[in-house]
Amino acid sequence: MIRRFILKFAAAFLALFAAGGAACADDYPSRPITLVAPFPPGGALDLIARALAQKLQEQWGQTVVVDNRSGAAGIIGTTQVARSAPDGYTILLGATTTHGINPSLYKSLQYDAVADFEPVSLVATIPHLLVVNPGLPVHTFGDFVKLAKEKTLPFGSAGIGSPHHLAGEMLKSQLHLNLQHIPYKGSAPAMTAVMSGETAFMSVEVTAASQYIKAGKMRPIAVAAAKRLPTIDVPTFAEVGLPGFEVTAWYAIFAPKGTPRPIVDKLSQALAKAVHAKDVQTRFASLDATPVGSTPDELRRYVDSEIKRWAQAVKAANVSMD
Repeated sequence: MIRRFILKFAAAFLALFAAGGAACADDYPSRPITLVAPFPPGGALDLIARALAQKLQEQWGQTVVVDNRSGAAGIIGTTQVARSAPDGYTILLGATTTHGINPSLYKSLQYDAVADFEPVSLVATIPHLLVVNPGLPVHTFGDFVKLAKEKTLPFGSAGIGSPHHLAGEMLKSQLHLNLQHIPYKGSAPAMTAVMSGETAFMSVEVTAASQYIKAGKMRPIAVAAAKRLPTIDVPTFAEVGLPGFEVTAWYAIFAPKGTPRPIVDKLSQALAKAVHAKDVQTRFASLDATPVGSTPDELRRYVDSEIKRWAQAVKAANVSMD
């Protein structure tokens, strides 16, 4: 008797909660939304955030403000969103670093990439390229491997634990190459080092490298993606004998944990519509970014797989922060 009463009460409570969430979603958004970009202005993440904000604003008639809260490998902005009210009015454009690498890299991370967030939508991906100094006697991946077994090749990155760093460490451990990591304060100085010959190569986002490749200041060797790029015709790592070697910069929208599912779904549907708008696709194409527009559940599975994959890379590199 008591058990039946408890079950009926629980069912009624859940129905009331769901109805309340649906009502909130009907009115959402009724005021401006803040989209936190946890990295500085001008980069791919910031440009993607601004393109999405504009389209959401057009759809809903509400202001969507991009707030660049950069610092500490995205931790500052990401933590801010994790601690925000779960009402859909403060959301995050997270990335490979914030939700893929940081959980394994930092021993005392101020947020939990899974427990503190509601996944909303994977919005775009940008693959990495292996690029070398054009003066290096390397024109194929086979040339690169041969040279890296004969002598030590220095490679640059945007800093310890960055995707650029971990990609180099994965190459080193999987192929037993002689590679020396040199961290820089950002990808721009790391690319300058490759072009000047201070370092031999690096793994870098296509977006950042394409203009220098076109100018002949860098030579692309392979793309760390499942298929070739339409703009830069180099083989994938799978084609040159390293299947499964994929390094992707990805960007996804997250809301604070506890945000009602109807609001999450409304956001996800609006983002899917936004990333497939013709002007956004043109904008993304200029960044060599592939639009996605996933469901919340698809993003949840993607984040889980990325955390596991990057945990292996962090372990192979034998690095940790804090």
